[in-house]
Amino acid sequence: MGHRMKRKEDPRFIRGKGNYVDDVKLPGMLHMDIVRSPYAHAKILKIDASEALKIPGVLAVITGEDLKKAGNLHWMPTLMSDTQMVLPIDKVVYQAQEVCAIIATDRYIAADAIEKVVVDYEPLPVVVDPFEALKDNVIVRDDKELKTNHIWHWEAGNREATDQVFKEAATVVEEKMHIPRIHVSSIETCGMVANYNTATQHMQIYMTSQAPHAHRTVFALVSGLPEHKIQIISPDIGGGFGGKVPVYPGYVVCAVASLVTGKPVKWVEDRSENLQADSFARDYHISCRLAADKDGRITGMQVKTLADHGAADAAANPSKFPAGLFSIATGSYDMKAAHIEVDAAYTNKPPGGVAYRCSFRVTEAVHMIERMTDVLAHQLGEDPADFRMKNFIKPEQFPYKSPTGWDYDSGNYHAALQKAMDVIGYRELRKEQAEKRARGELMGIGISSFTEVVGAGPSRDYDILGIKMFDSAEIRIHPTGKAIARFGTKSQGQGHETTYAQILAEELGLPAEDIQVEEGDTDTAPYGLGTYASRSTPTAGAAGAMAARKIRAKAKKIAAYLLEVNEEDLEWNVDRFQVKGAPGQAKTIQDIAFAAYTNHPPGMEAGLEATDYYDPPNLTFPFGSYICVVDIDKGTGEVKVRRFVAVDDCGNIINPMVVEGQIHGGLTMGLAPALYEEIVYDENGQNLSGTFSDYLLPTAMETPRWETDRTITPSPHHPIGAKGVGESPTVGAPPAIANAVVDALWHLGVRHIDIPITPQKVWRVLREKGIND
Repeated sequence: MGHRMKRKEDPRFIRGKGNYVDDVKLPGMLHMDIVRSPYAHAKILKIDASEALKIPGVLAVITGEDLKKAGNLHWMPTLMSDTQMVLPIDKVVYQAQEVCAIIATDRYIAADAIEKVVVDYEPLPVVVDPFEALKDNVIVRDDKELKTNHIWHWEAGNREATDQVFKEAATVVEEKMHIPRIHVSSIETCGMVANYNTATQHMQIYMTSQAPHAHRTVFALVSGLPEHKIQIISPDIGGGFGGKVPVYPGYVVCAVASLVTGKPVKWVEDRSENLQADSFARDYHISCRLAADKDGRITGMQVKTLADHGAADAAANPSKFPAGLFSIATGSYDMKAAHIEVDAAYTNKPPGGVAYRCSFRVTEAVHMIERMTDVLAHQLGEDPADFRMKNFIKPEQFPYKSPTGWDYDSGNYHAALQKAMDVIGYRELRKEQAEKRARGELMGIGISSFTEVVGAGPSRDYDILGIKMFDSAEIRIHPTGKAIARFGTKSQGQGHETTYAQILAEELGLPAEDIQVEEGDTDTAPYGLGTYASRSTPTAGAAGAMAARKIRAKAKKIAAYLLEVNEEDLEWNVDRFQVKGAPGQAKTIQDIAFAAYTNHPPGMEAGLEATDYYDPPNLTFPFGSYICVVDIDKGTGEVKVRRFVAVDDCGNIINPMVVEGQIHGGLTMGLAPALYEEIVYDENGQNLSGTFSDYLLPTAMETPRWETDRTITPSPHHPIGAKGVGESPTVGAPPAIANAVVDALWHLGVRHIDIPITPQKVWRVLREKGIND
């Protein structure tokens, strides 16, 4: 552990030997394509598929009425216990919604056939603005008993105490900000191969799932098939980032098609379907106030947020937390009181809410507090770095109870920011900025000192659809000392096969290359809640360590028997148990593994294996400090990221190379919403960014050279002191970039610009300020 080991899974990927859903080809396999709505809100008057059915190779057209007759399968539960149409009967509620499905012998025949389906619509008024939606002039979900677009209200913190803090404040700043919709745009879109065996009544499903066990449970609940008759296999996944956690209607229809035909059926989205209809992220409208005393210390925070959930509350938040972990919004700062309110609204947009490395809405919270901290620092005339240093939670205050109820496990925010300042040469950059500003040049320096909260459970507080959030590992050591380990999570490129093998190698003394790691098959892996929100290492990694320790405890008994000594006379040394004071008398883990099947103590159960379901006592709280330097072209408004230093602290590190890869990818995914990405809808609910021509992904050309470093503050409650890192850079990067841009323009009177900060937005601001012509 702690070593740079090359990823075990990479040889098959770089040779093009990964096995993805679209690689699955079964005898007699049929193909499915989907007819989607061109309207965001419309009655369905008639579906005429007669011409489609005349095309040779077209076998069936599945409609909502068909699903209703098959057992009310036209509705399904979302992961937030809302409901969502699988296929509509009466009306569509967002553009690109699934209307009906074509089943054909060939993928291209199915694609041609969807053009022949004639759907007669009656357009209805559309609401895409959540504030307008709350007026209830247009009801999106008239299937609900209460005819309102208001979904829920949630709050955290102490309203009265916060009001009092604001009454006593010497300075109060406030801002409104919108964090727009974005899309994960993973390389591989969603897809499924459903294979129902009528003889055995067994449903085998290959699907792009970040949470195969939870999805199996959902399929059992929706279809009525016994759960033990459903096997979900999630093969290699080409990126998930939260977008492959929800259950999409296409999955359900594909499974039903296999049930009906008794043949395997494949469905794979195309890129535009993926961009237009799959789960999104963000779409939070935030109003925030921050208070400080006369000494410039932050004393309180008030937040009101409206969350646009689209046509269903289909996020994947724990059920007690409909706004996710947004209440972590007090961030890295010690303040007396905070009060946070969130309301959610239905609109005529696709459902979703937490994809894109979001950590259950932590991204929104961090963006808000880091922007507001910068605003307050500037307002007080203090340097943003010095202001943060003054207001950070101090190392000796951990474990720290936040005003909204979180128990931060550990942290050293001062050390992380100081390291970032030293690496980038912060004080010299401020001098350079002053000189450039005097020459009329626009240079900005932005800081983000974020605190994450990851690793859900604990199960007492966190669940998905009532299923407790723990995770699991099962380890078997073979007689020859080789091992197989199975986990309840599912890698989408994070390198679990390497990271988990290194954890077990450290615990068991086996070479990591002798440990085979498997995930994603519900028939073989122990039940787990999957991989998202940076939870795999904090939960399943911990389960692996705990299962290994169970094995080592049994191994000690076997070693004592073989060496004819008491267990108390033995000590563990890297890969063996040796007699204290006589290291030559020892049995390696390989010796012990062979004995476990050939010469174990009388009365002891044979074998050397263990399973652990790890329920964490608390979440983990990784953190970091990022500093970004930008130059702005006054003529075009283009923002150029000149330097970006990222200092992360994710506790003890298992493989620095894997962590650095996660950070580099995450930083680019933080650059994207800061400067480029946004899903835009017109007033009719039409997605104006449904292709990569309009939805701007940064490439290597736009990505700056990331400079990374780290501090290490182990989690005190995690078995190996790890915290998780996958989402930290995506959480921390956007406010660092936004703060840098506003810092460059602050002297012109600019206080805030919503992301993405495009050249057009900056150019307009400069024009308003009379800087360009």
